[in-house]
This record gives sequence, C-alpha cells and structure tokens, in this order.
Amino acid sequence: MSTVIKEMNRIELVNLERLAYILKGLSVAEFETLELLLDEVAFGTINQSLKELEAGEGIPIDKW
Repeated sequence: MSTVIKEMNRIELVNLERLAYILKGLSVAEFETLELLLDEVAFGTINQSLKELEAGEGIPIDKW
C-alpha cells in the first residue's frame, strides 16, 4: 500500500471510495463533461464562447 494511502485518515479514505463509486457510475458523456469542467483552459474557452454567443458575436455555422 502506498505511503499516501497509509497517511490518510479514515474520513478521507471513505470520501475517495465514494468518489470512485460515483465516477464508475457516470456515463461516457457525463465523464467527458466532468473532464471539461475540471480542465481550466477548456472551461474558460467554453465560458468565453457562451458570452460571445449571448452578445451576438458568434459565427454562424454556415460561415465557418
């Protein structure tokens, strides 16, 4: 067993076990969405794109 796991208190270990259980239950789409939300650069890009869209600054698909 790794030293990190040995040094964790019981609550931290329980929380990690719960997180692992939740992650295993995610669909592919949910997991990919979670990855995007955790990626600060991707999240920033999506957030900026949404702001541009709301301001009417988006590029229509037919003009790509």
